[in-house]
Amino acid sequence: MTIEFINPPELCPTFGWSHVATSVGGKTIHVSGQTAVDAQGQIVGKGDLKRQTEQVYENLRIALESAGATFRDVVKMNIYVVGLKPEMAPILREVRSRYVTKEAPPASTLVGVTALVGADWLIEIEVVAVL
Repeated sequence: MTIEFINPPELCPTFGWSHVATSVGGKTIHVSGQTAVDAQGQIVGKGDLKRQTEQVYENLRIALESAGATFRDVVKMNIYVVGLKPEMAPILREVRSRYVTKEAPPASTLVGVTALVGADWLIEIEVVAVL
């Protein structure tokens, strides 16, 4: 299985993501959007974007590991943040940098939303990985 991350020079510089990710062969893993809900169904970090983001990435790590994958296998990431503002980006990048490598970051989308299904949820992230 081969994964390639591509950043064409004709596109803008990236800051922690790749413009294109390709894969050939292997097993594709789709992880549903994860939120800051723990194993007991309780919200973690109510009102705290950083703490919720940390819990979301831990939930993603657990989900990926259950399928035999790690963050190095992630080729696509979609991030949804309630009331997204530019000043939130450094918080998201700092936590993300603990899980995603600078050398081969996944293709990613960051979207501001007005609400998520859980009233106290501030962030939801879904990923696709390839083994």
